[in-house]
Amino acid sequence: MSSRRTTTIAGSLVTAAFSAVLILPFTAGADDQGPGSSKGGKAVDEAPAGVKLITTLPEKISVDNSSEKTGLTATVKNEGTKESGKIQLLVVGFDGLTVKNVQGCSAIDEKNLPKGSNSGFSCPVDNLTAGQSKSYSVDATFDLSKTGKICLPVQSGDGKKTFWQQGPVPFGTTNPSPNAPATPLLLGTDNGPVAPGSDELPKTGPGVVPLGAVGAALLAAGASGLWWSQRRPRRTS
Repeated sequence: MSSRRTTTIAGSLVTAAFSAVLILPFTAGADDQGPGSSKGGKAVDEAPAGVKLITTLPEKISVDNSSEKTGLTATVKNEGTKESGKIQLLVVGFDGLTVKNVQGCSAIDEKNLPKGSNSGFSCPVDNLTAGQSKSYSVDATFDLSKTGKICLPVQSGDGKKTFWQQGPVPFGTTNPSPNAPATPLLLGTDNGPVAPGSDELPKTGPGVVPLGAVGAALLAAGASGLWWSQRRPRRTS
């Protein structure tokens, strides 16, 4: 990759992230993910009085172009004034993003996965006091030829209520770098897939970035009877 191309890609990513920090696509994994963001999240069922649960995801991740491996940190926090009681955090992958493992959590049976998802893990949380948070290390793969999304619902311990849900929110880039060791992806950005080995610079203009699959407003969450919200991906020029 020429130095001119590297400069163009890095500049575009910095602009998209509204940050003056240069994002270098040399390492993949959960390191240097930037501050956590609750982008794409909203309250669903009413939480107990004094309890306010949210989740955060890193603003950027990096995918190894050879192995397609990546890592991120998923965090659940109680911003309320009272203890949460028993809750559970779910980490669910969609499209090109497949969740391989979440430290300390159990895989969700395929029959119980929400419609449209490809993988998921359930993380029991005994209790979060006011202001307390708990983070989980997530191992995943990302097929850069596709779009990829992740979803973090926070449910009651029995799974009957969903107090908060972040996503399904996309990770992606409109400037793929197939010839680099790794590709940095930004939270809330639809991925612009590129064929591996392409030597051409990414083109710009209307109609270039694929829109991805248009999701339904609500997704049935298997046998649990819960509802999962899904936003329509943004159109990207």
